[in-house]
Amino acid sequence: MGKCKLCYNEKINRRFCLDIPMRKLILSLLLLAGLHGIQAQERSASDIIRKADEKTRGLTSQAIMTMTVVRPDWSRTISMKSWSKGREYSLVLITAPAKERGQVFLKIKTEMWNWVPSIDKTIKIPPSMMLQSWMGSDFTNDDLVRQSSIVVDYTHQLLGREKVREVECYKIELVPLPDAGVVWGKVIMWVTVGGLDQWMTEFYDDENLLVTVSNSYDIRKLGDREIPTRLEMIPQNKKGLKTILKIEEMHFNAKIDDSFFSQQNMKKIR
Repeated sequence: MGKCKLCYNEKINRRFCLDIPMRKLILSLLLLAGLHGIQAQERSASDIIRKADEKTRGLTSQAIMTMTVVRPDWSRTISMKSWSKGREYSLVLITAPAKERGQVFLKIKTEMWNWVPSIDKTIKIPPSMMLQSWMGSDFTNDDLVRQSSIVVDYTHQLLGREKVREVECYKIELVPLPDAGVVWGKVIMWVTVGGLDQWMTEFYDDENLLVTVSNSYDIRKLGDREIPTRLEMIPQNKKGLKTILKIEEMHFNAKIDDSFFSQQNMKKIR
């Protein structure tokens, strides 16, 4: 073996120096190992998002909730019952106040309908209204229809760990796929390390401006799991506005037939 210009010590050169082809092979293996590490990190981020989503959803769920819309000069509270099955079906029945009582919202895949008993009519929510406020709150119609998009419509990158309100969290960036029909240009989500709870989320528009922030609080046991039971949605472009969603009761994984989620049942559910 000839003397290697990369070595300073001839004795080291004779015993340990590798020829050029071998160095190239090792360099290639190191590059592949690095690529594998990046791919593993991406899979880890996606796995975190998927498990956090499944934790709050279950195979099915049934809940009793209240939603309080807070404005600088007034506030109002809406009570409701909800049923969901996987990522495809959900149904929400408004139980109070009296003016809205009996209204029903039905989601099947990415389509949505609203049953209004006062006019005895079912209204199809068109795509042009997906960004409209839902029941006067800081949630949108799209928040109901696109509930599963954090799993299927985005790529996921683990940015590291940060503490949010004294809780250690994974910080994950979600960027929409090129052909995904989603509202947000980017989402940053903090998921708790210990419980995989969606603890804080920032929603950005296509110009990378922060639009809305959601924060979760009050983890307690509901059914067979511990989850946050209060969610605050806070718009960033106006002061003094927020919507608080509280889960009063929730049960998971009871059997619900697909036929439950139908336009016919919207008029019967109580």
